[in-house]
Amino acid sequence: MVVLFGQYLWLRTNRLFVHTKWQLRKHYWSISIAGKEMSLPQHSVEIFQAAVNAVLPQTMIRNNVRVEGERLTVQNQSFPVHKNVYLVGFGKAVLGMAAAAEDLLGEHMLQGVISVPSGIQEVLRATGKIDMLLKPQTKMQVIEGAKHNLPDENALTAANRIQHLAEGLTAKDLLFVLISGGGSALLPAPIPPVTLQEKQSLTKQLAAKGATIHELNTVRKSLSLLKGGGLAKIANPAQVVSLIMSDVIGDSLDIIASGPTVPSSHRTEDCYKILSKYNLESSIPESVKEVLSRAKGSTTHGESQDFAHVCNFIIGSNAIALKQAKCQSESLGYSTSVLSTAVSGDVRNVAKLYSMLIQYACSTLADSNSVQQGNLKDAILQTIAMLDIPDFQLDNCLIALEESRGSGRPVCLLAGGETTVMLRGKGKGGRNQEMALLVALELHKAKLTRSQDPLSEHEVIFLSGGTDGQDGPTEAAGAIAYTELVDEAISEGLNVEDFLSNNDSFTFFSKFNNGSNLIVTGLTCTNVMDVQAILIRPKRR
Repeated sequence: MVVLFGQYLWLRTNRLFVHTKWQLRKHYWSISIAGKEMSLPQHSVEIFQAAVNAVLPQTMIRNNVRVEGERLTVQNQSFPVHKNVYLVGFGKAVLGMAAAAEDLLGEHMLQGVISVPSGIQEVLRATGKIDMLLKPQTKMQVIEGAKHNLPDENALTAANRIQHLAEGLTAKDLLFVLISGGGSALLPAPIPPVTLQEKQSLTKQLAAKGATIHELNTVRKSLSLLKGGGLAKIANPAQVVSLIMSDVIGDSLDIIASGPTVPSSHRTEDCYKILSKYNLESSIPESVKEVLSRAKGSTTHGESQDFAHVCNFIIGSNAIALKQAKCQSESLGYSTSVLSTAVSGDVRNVAKLYSMLIQYACSTLADSNSVQQGNLKDAILQTIAMLDIPDFQLDNCLIALEESRGSGRPVCLLAGGETTVMLRGKGKGGRNQEMALLVALELHKAKLTRSQDPLSEHEVIFLSGGTDGQDGPTEAAGAIAYTELVDEAISEGLNVEDFLSNNDSFTFFSKFNNGSNLIVTGLTCTNVMDVQAILIRPKRR
């Protein structure tokens, strides 16, 4: 039996449809919800779909912004408007945000410039996502750039035009700023004498060494005219209202898109520490050394009192996405818990955490060896502490497991965040695909080494996907794994460890099972980091 979901995603009327294909082998079971038979893999995709739907840009704008007469209200705060609004934006979700914002602002909006990913308008037209596009009579200029999420000349042109617009504002004006993930690459304005190429090269080197998004943005904003509060300073004395879709752990405003409208909490000494950590301090260009030396001892663009004219609002986040994923999971019949919105660290260590969590859950559901459960719990807690995941709620997992044991319902454990990948090879992949493949390998090893194997008594699905629909430089958003994946890969002549050693997860999943484990969505036009879902149920006997 083969169930095809297709291979693409499209959005219509704020609804996201994820299409992926999955071949149902005989060892997978389907459960019936309201008379509808669906498999665990299908459910995992529906849950991921719900998470992304919840943070679509138009949805976030309409849920948080309203205009009534000459009053603009964002969440619970109001601002006077009277044909005095200018709009700028940068990020993967900004095109849809701008379309919704322009509709709401109407005649109050006079002019705008937005910087969006290369090719996004063509993709949206081709896939029928007309509601994500600006109207033909728009007052906004759209500039596409940052191909492969790296700053380029087009993005630099956009940044220059945004800067020029902001510099011309007066105290009578309101600057509406739309910010989302990917904004750093789409707003490059290096401080002279640093060139775009030098800044791009340094960013690549840090990313290749596994630098976190916090570390990357700390360095980037220290070398930028507009980041680290620079845009807000330039726009002064105009009122600045920023709507922000968070793509960083903890929703830190000065890290999202490198904080163009908030005072920086970092000093140049923090940049030196990061460069030293990754052994780059001695190899950076002289221009970078000059800029950091000039700013030594100070924050990037002034102190907090310089930002009295700015109001920042987070309107989308990983927590919002996971909340809706939980609702969808429960509607499908699962006992569900959200464990964390802040999963981060090296993908190999995080994969071990998820593997142990799956083993612990299966062992608890099977009511097997209590010593084994205790050892697994200790190891999980140690790994959480090592990864420094501040909000991980293992107790929530226990609640879901107890509910499942009492009701017979399957279990769904949800988490989110953003991991990093240490590049060891030259393959093609992304952090979500590598995560899924690593989890499959860890579960395979666990089955081989444990005398009592509760894993074999349960059906397990692990999904990891990026909400932006693009996992690394690939066409996939992520991938789905399960306990038998490695055994089946061996039967197809594929060595999982070889692919992982070359950071080549996309090639593996493209070859394995005809690519059916890949989640291929296309650009979702949103970005609130990644979502992981673990689905577990005892096998039918």
